Amino acid sequence: MSIASSKLPNSAIVERLLQIVLVFAMTLPMLILYATSTLGPLLSQDLHFEPELLGYLVMSSFGLAAVLSLCAGAIVDYIGSRSALLVLFYAIAAAFTLIALAENFYGLVVAAAICGIAQALANPVTNLLIAQQIPSEKKARVVGLKQSGVQLAALFAGLVLPAIAFHYGWRTAFSIIVPVAVLFGITTLFIIPKQHTRAGKGLTFSAPTSLLLWLMGIQFCVGIALSAFVTFLPTFASQHGMPLFWADMLIAVFGIMGMFSRIMLTPMGAKLKDESLLLFGLIAIAACAMAITMHTDPESHWRLWAGAVGVGLTAVGTNAIAMSMLIRDPAFGPVTTASSYVSFAFFSGFALGPPLYAALSGYSGNLLLSWGALISVLCAACMMTVILASVRRHKVQALT
Repeated sequence: MSIASSKLPNSAIVERLLQIVLVFAMTLPMLILYATSTLGPLLSQDLHFEPELLGYLVMSSFGLAAVLSLCAGAIVDYIGSRSALLVLFYAIAAAFTLIALAENFYGLVVAAAICGIAQALANPVTNLLIAQQIPSEKKARVVGLKQSGVQLAALFAGLVLPAIAFHYGWRTAFSIIVPVAVLFGITTLFIIPKQHTRAGKGLTFSAPTSLLLWLMGIQFCVGIALSAFVTFLPTFASQHGMPLFWADMLIAVFGIMGMFSRIMLTPMGAKLKDESLLLFGLIAIAACAMAITMHTDPESHWRLWAGAVGVGLTAVGTNAIAMSMLIRDPAFGPVTTASSYVSFAFFSGFALGPPLYAALSGYSGNLLLSWGALISVLCAACMMTVILASVRRHKVQALT
């Protein structure tokens, strides 16, 4: 795995452009999740399907992303970062074109699945570029910056897309993503080196290490809780009397808090000997925030805001910290392969979370069971962070 001697010019402008591309390589693939959340009521009304099916729309995207993530790291190593970014951006352009043209729910499912291709490539290719092109002292900051792109998607979907959809229709709202994706595809041609030398003649795979397996388990649990929370928070808020405009604003606030969390907490975590206990604290606080949210009623909408802020500031940051751990610690394995495995676990959780929430609420007839399940999953993640910390400590002691 290497990129030939052709490097990016040592220029502040090109370095800044690279960082912007990294941010949007994370932003655009995740827009499908947040756009489904904020524009879901309009989609279901216009295309005549039940709102509960939104969970399966998210599952189609992240389910494919999870499957592809198993080999995404090897694919990025094989085709190179430049080609991988081009596939990512043009897959997004194709997906959002199909969404804007969809005539029924099944058309949305196909389009959302195409987004899964971009989601699977996003972390391996951006982490590889950071490992190769960003100086060591800046790596943690740039990881946090590019991971904040995911929450930029939430901010955009909460503030901009509803405003466009209410005035010009949801098809127009989805259509504006297409030229943005094409623009970044063209930009990739100019700032990422073309030459790529493969380490071998074919795709190579390696099994996850024990450390990586525990980190995967943590991210799987966080993915379940986060995806269900984001997908159904506006719907949950509307059911308790909050106007749709303010329900969508919850996602915008969630996005702002998540951006702040990822940009600030990732460098902070990099200064610690072991970020595992930081993960424990963040996930525990997120569980408490969800416990507050689940007791919302028409007279206590503040609980919805508390949940959006609390989960955005905490659970969202854990994925950025996890990616930083992969780049900093070789014990997790090669960067692209480890990133793809963690992405597999995270996306598997994202695919499972919304339909699990919907199924539990349908089974019980109320939402308390669904919220309780999400909180239980986060508690399981907390226990795994403690185990991860113990395993890392023992490995360090064994080497000294």
